[in-house]
Amino acid sequence: MAAGKRLICDAAALVEGGEGVRFTVRRGDEELSAFVVRFGGLVHGFLNRCAHIPVEMDWQEGRFFDSGGLYLICSTHGATYHPESGFCIRGPCKGQSLTRVAVEELDGKVYCID
Repeated sequence: MAAGKRLICDAAALVEGGEGVRFTVRRGDEELSAFVVRFGGLVHGFLNRCAHIPVEMDWQEGRFFDSGGLYLICSTHGATYHPESGFCIRGPCKGQSLTRVAVEELDGKVYCID
């Protein structure tokens, strides 16, 4: 099956270091939670699953960043991730990474690349 694009949200919905937007992706037979955030002027997508244990990251829907808008934080145990790479710099999964999801920003919209 050829890769396709699926609309996630309007690009304006993603503010630098602000709330993210949740969506789902299919991996084999599973529907998994994922999210996009804006950081460094770019849109970044990841599975909504901590690298330590498979729990959702956001402490309230769409709230992935720390209070300064600089790092992604797991709501369960505070694992801290770089929003550009998903690399964990602090917490029980230090040195591991979030799983990337392919996303694209085009013509004012954000898409998941299936």
